Amino acid sequence: MAVLKWLSICLTLFCQGTAASKPCRWTQFRLGKLNDVSIALLSDMGGLFPLMCAEENVEQTFPEDLYKNTEGEDVYVVALEAMRYVEQLYNNSLTSVTWNKTKLNMFQNVIYRQVQNLELCVVGGVWESSGDGWSVTLKTYFNKLNTVLKEKEHSACAWEIVRKEIRENLVQFKKFIDSRVKP
Repeated sequence: MAVLKWLSICLTLFCQGTAASKPCRWTQFRLGKLNDVSIALLSDMGGLFPLMCAEENVEQTFPEDLYKNTEGEDVYVVALEAMRYVEQLYNNSLTSVTWNKTKLNMFQNVIYRQVQNLELCVVGGVWESSGDGWSVTLKTYFNKLNTVLKEKEHSACAWEIVRKEIRENLVQFKKFIDSRVKP
């Protein structure tokens, strides 16, 4: 009877472990591809940065070394935190944008799917990481983008600045993924 109980516990743990690892395996192969899709959608949905917004363009400059400073962090924790900030940002008022609405909706959907799958990989769907420098830098950067939107009252040009910055963020994120996630 004790052996049967032991086998039952082992089988349960094995099944839970297998079920829990599938989303991470999926994310391991899909995270980079979905990031590529996100970059393309950001580029396509609005085209080139409008000349009429050039004077309003506040240089936010994404900190290029941000993802390099995540050594020792779980790639899924870093990815989840970054994608949650992007998702939050694009849940703001988008009424003034003149972008292709279909591509905008597709972009939001791709980001949402990444967050959902990453939450399955990160135990408990942790929002904050260990609070290391990279996490604080990431939060500060996204707070600055939110401030740009608020100060410019979510204008079309404010969104163009944010779109340009998020695209740069995702390009840097791609380099991070490519260096850390191996199929």
